[in-house]
Amino acid sequence: MNQNTPPSSPLPSSLTSPTGAGSTGGRGDRTRRHNLSRVLTLLHRGAQRRSQLTAQTGLNRSTIAALVAELTELGLAYESEPDPTRQVGRPSPMVNADARTVAIAVNPEIDAITVGVVGLDGSLLKRIRYETETPPTVSEFVKISSLIIESVRGEYESTGRIVGIGIAAPGLVRVEDGLVRWAPHLHWRDEPITELLAEATGYPVSTSNDASVGALGEHIYGAGRDIDDLIYLNGGASGIGGGIIAGGRPLTGRAGYAGEFGHVRVENGAAEKGTREEGSLETEVNRADLLQALGLTNVDSETLDAALRESTDPAVSELVHRQLLSLGTSLRNAVNVLNPEVIVLGGFLASIFAFDPEFLIERVRSQSLEASFEGVQIVPAQLGADLLMIGAAELAFAALLEDPAAL
Repeated sequence: MNQNTPPSSPLPSSLTSPTGAGSTGGRGDRTRRHNLSRVLTLLHRGAQRRSQLTAQTGLNRSTIAALVAELTELGLAYESEPDPTRQVGRPSPMVNADARTVAIAVNPEIDAITVGVVGLDGSLLKRIRYETETPPTVSEFVKISSLIIESVRGEYESTGRIVGIGIAAPGLVRVEDGLVRWAPHLHWRDEPITELLAEATGYPVSTSNDASVGALGEHIYGAGRDIDDLIYLNGGASGIGGGIIAGGRPLTGRAGYAGEFGHVRVENGAAEKGTREEGSLETEVNRADLLQALGLTNVDSETLDAALRESTDPAVSELVHRQLLSLGTSLRNAVNVLNPEVIVLGGFLASIFAFDPEFLIERVRSQSLEASFEGVQIVPAQLGADLLMIGAAELAFAALLEDPAAL
């Protein structure tokens, strides 16, 4: 076996049901289940030596060995030999999350539906972007998503398992049941997309706001790794959203609607118009204006990013700096209210930030309370175009990580 790849044999058939629920009888007590969860969560965030697992959990070596063996039996982990050139003394075996256990991620936007397959180790194994000429209706979203999922289902169930589906939705999502209360750019209101996609595919489905799952993805694997207090702002075709990690945990608000930075007013002159959206961040800073200035239509984030980097058009520069001014005002407010350690910018916000990073940093610094801005870093998202896929997959992995023995 290659030290960086899981075993090639398929999982036992009893462990590959669509709902991810096999029969294990009376597998362990509450403490054992808790310890399995602790170990698998650590592996989910990165491969570990057995000795590292012992040190981080405080459990003894024999207990760790038994837990790793059980996770391996469940098809959730495997061991590999460490790199001998990086070890002193007798190396401890590496324990890895098994990427044959996967989650499906789905992100609807006004111009495309993107479906990804993400391994338990956090790796994006496949991404399929289905472009749409108009914002998809809910029925179109369910039909297109379920067809794409069906097309990849056999490939991943033949050698492993699909544990569920996570949806990153650009709108207000009620945390208790995944109901999309309002996705203005998609024209969705009070739509039960979680229930509908579960019925269409047979898999358990969880839904959250796209920026909230982006914050989660960056917190676990990206620029916010090991950071307990961060703000993530995402700019996409459907506008701007935000996610907050406070004290190491997602800050969702009472019903799940926290983080709607895109609807915060940044232009006071528009207030007299009295509408909900005029003067908000996402009307002043939006992707459509950038595409028009660059002469582009319906492109992915990588293409937009490259076009901005290569542009020498003064009109494009003027537009970007105008958008950075408005973004800076919003970030100033966030710094003063939430006192984060890191602000992570994703989507097209990362692209305009890269156009002139010092301009934005100085704008935020000059407007923030001096003490609140001390130590604050403003950085681009590290996961790039993979971010929403990896973040949405966390929704599907959550139940598995909470209780691996339930398999």
